[in-house]
Amino acid sequence: MPRALIGRLALCLLIATPALVFRTLGFHPNPVLDLVVFGAAVVAASFVLAWAAEAAQKDISGALAIAILALIAVLPEYAVDLYYAFRSGSDPEYAQYAAANMTGSNRLLLGFGWPLVVIVALLVANRARRGEARRLALELPVTARLDVGFLAVLAILAFAIPLLGNIPIWFGLVLIGAFVTYLWRAGRAEGADREEEFVGAAAHIAGMPTRVRRITVISMFVVSAGIILACAEPFATGLVDSGTALGIDSFFLVQWLAPLASEAPEFIIAVLFAVRGMGAAAIATLIASKVNQWSLLVGSLPLAHFFGGGGSDLPLDARQIEEFVLTGTQTVMGVAILLALRFHLGSAIALAAIFLVQFFVTDTGGRYVLSAVQLIIAAGFLIVHRRHILPTLAAPFRRSQPSLATTAGGSADGAGSRG
Repeated sequence: MPRALIGRLALCLLIATPALVFRTLGFHPNPVLDLVVFGAAVVAASFVLAWAAEAAQKDISGALAIAILALIAVLPEYAVDLYYAFRSGSDPEYAQYAAANMTGSNRLLLGFGWPLVVIVALLVANRARRGEARRLALELPVTARLDVGFLAVLAILAFAIPLLGNIPIWFGLVLIGAFVTYLWRAGRAEGADREEEFVGAAAHIAGMPTRVRRITVISMFVVSAGIILACAEPFATGLVDSGTALGIDSFFLVQWLAPLASEAPEFIIAVLFAVRGMGAAAIATLIASKVNQWSLLVGSLPLAHFFGGGGSDLPLDARQIEEFVLTGTQTVMGVAILLALRFHLGSAIALAAIFLVQFFVTDTGGRYVLSAVQLIIAAGFLIVHRRHILPTLAAPFRRSQPSLATTAGGSADGAGSRG
């Protein structure tokens, strides 16, 4: 095993050790310390999990592998969010935190992750051109239409949640069915078995002999998943209790601090792809995550609530409905920008700017105005990209439509496009 990989794994395990000691001894000195200790363990384990999930693609292919890897990759976020939903079955106060964590991670991914990847990819591409015309857009391959199409359909379905005022189990099952369909379509897509390219720790693992690699990947899966599952409950509880102890809105901490912990490894991997000139692969990972969040994650929340002792619907209050409206309109805006499969630098900057504005617009009326602004911007892009609307909506239902998530990994020329 390469020394660099050993060093990274040892560092992650060292960071996670205090949390395991706390958990084993039942030691909980105060909420803030719990938050730091268990949060650090979740982040460290998330990195190990991300490296293993990426490297596993060296040995596994097909729809079943895609399903397994997708579930593994989002385990940190799911573990925290589903705990809140499960706890809400016996303690109604926790229902708000399930919605907070999901909407926060969703908006963080699109409002921060997407622009970051585009900006880095274009900086790298333009640095290599030296004197040539600067590239002003990240061009996605036509294979991206399947993923964007599924996200478009899910964005439309998302508006049923604020209209219903809750998330019924039947609607959750519809979303889970959409996720399964997405995986099935991606697994059958042309180019699904293309050779993957790896970066960072995953590259070290992928370069190992087959037997050693498989043992290493399985061990990393087991250890990191065990750490995340052991720390999810005290970390989630620490977020809520820390808000009370520090006089900070617990909803705010759950909405933004937990997603930062769970999404950090994914952001870093996407940026590494962008730095290496694989812009299409970078954005592919983040588009696929959006599909996962709007389908499997949201669909699982009412089921967790039910098995936690709640009713057949996960209730939402006015604040949570407002959050879903803001998140849904942002997703529509993101889809509208991607319809032409060209992600312009100006669009990336605008997405990031609108994302930042929401932190200064905290009243209900202002956030609905911000939602309306996002829809207006989306409408403008829809008009400009109108000839791409029907092909994109039809893409999930066509045969032999390749998937960006399964083909972009081998595309080194997707780092940028013509300006």
